[in-house]
Amino acid sequence: MAAGHARSATYLSGIVAAHRETAASDTRDPELLLEKAAASPPCRGFRSALVGLGATAGVIAEIKRRSPSKGDLAPELNPAALASSYEQGGAACLSVLTDERFFGGSASDLREARGACGLPVLRKDFTVSVADVADARLMGADALLLIVAALSADELSTLVGVASGLGLDSLVEVHDEAELQTALGCGADLVGVNQRDLRTFEVDTKLAARLAALVPDGVVAVAESGIRGPRDVSRLAACGFQGVLVGESLVTSDEPARAVSALTGHRIGPRGPSRALANS
Repeated sequence: MAAGHARSATYLSGIVAAHRETAASDTRDPELLLEKAAASPPCRGFRSALVGLGATAGVIAEIKRRSPSKGDLAPELNPAALASSYEQGGAACLSVLTDERFFGGSASDLREARGACGLPVLRKDFTVSVADVADARLMGADALLLIVAALSADELSTLVGVASGLGLDSLVEVHDEAELQTALGCGADLVGVNQRDLRTFEVDTKLAARLAALVPDGVVAVAESGIRGPRDVSRLAACGFQGVLVGESLVTSDEPARAVSALTGHRIGPRGPSRALANS
């Protein structure tokens, strides 16, 4: 493996290791956290917001200040103003980065964004513990991200169950066929297909089409990474994706409401082997 590829392969593992270290040093009582989280106001349905759009793919518009690979994107963004613009543009849901060390986000970014609109909000972070799930609920999230590559199958199953018990939807992220089977085996009903190869960080558009064909009916499929314009959304919707998660191109846009609007309204096509072959 080339040196650059080796560095890319360590992005996820390094970030997850840092989060596991933080989780291991957390002295709070998980049961008390879960009890407090369970008393939170009702969630806005994240998965149901995508399903409710019917035949068109929904835009999950992301609020992200920076990324480890590209550095600062919009470090001075106003979460409330951006969330309002995204809603005005027709976004179905929001995604908010809350990781501070690597992405410059925070729980307050999520709270401010959610408070400024009526959209359901995904906590985009590296969830590795029951306390992380409770924290998501306590900060006001309606859904959280669970990355198959960062968790054992037992951990994933446990966290999906804990999240469900608190009323949270889980967007379970996969990068290949094996991870998809793990996600489905753990009861995932909302699957995110990340088109970015974790080894090379290149976007593999064929991967999305191939994995979409393997997602059963009744499981909502969301495409992630490398989505820059209407043509990308049209292609992914045609493969059967019911949602697209878009970040960089929106946070760097001078007119985020118009940028979101341009991504909406694309009809969802059938999922299945023939669709995968047609896009390979």
